Amino acid sequence: MEKIKVIIADDSDFVRDGMKIILDVDDEFEVLGVASNGREAIDIATHEAPDVFLMDIQMPVMDGIEATREIVSRNLGKVLILTTFDDDELVHNALAAGAKGYLVKNHTPEHLKQMIKTVYNGTGVMEENILESLTKAGETATGTAASGFDASVFSERELDIIRAVADGLSNREIAEKLFISEGTVKNYITTILSKENLSHRTALAVYYLTGKK
Repeated sequence: MEKIKVIIADDSDFVRDGMKIILDVDDEFEVLGVASNGREAIDIATHEAPDVFLMDIQMPVMDGIEATREIVSRNLGKVLILTTFDDDELVHNALAAGAKGYLVKNHTPEHLKQMIKTVYNGTGVMEENILESLTKAGETATGTAASGFDASVFSERELDIIRAVADGLSNREIAEKLFISEGTVKNYITTILSKENLSHRTALAVYYLTGKK
């Protein structure tokens, strides 16, 4: 099986080395290089061909959000943001820059590896506690969307799908809840993302819960 090629960017030697050790002992991953800032990560990527970047947000020279924006614009790989901060505004900025997921640094090694695989396979990921925080901040007591979310462009069925995505349900769970096929759910999500020019379902959840893209 082809290995998932990873670049790790973090200004902490401890974090960088720890993640590299975790991934190096697993035959499913190959660490192409480590960087102390976003610029170094991009420089490595110009000589290698990474699949996934593990990207800290707060770094010198070039922070993770700026680096993510350049990585996505140059199609250098997919970005999984890693940070010790569960700040809603950082979540929004990271996803707006094109990150495929956002995880705080309290993960177990197995959880980290699973999230890398998920991003590699094209699915956005977000820590449950961050999604819960966005839910509390973005929804009213009646469970409606945030004020910045424009529901008028969606059908009732599309809104059902969006609410389920914001609740953190998988395609299979949405299909079971709405009594439709999993393929139909995928088609709906593709259409919804296209309408709002969003890159993945995590960004859709953030848009619904906060009203921000």
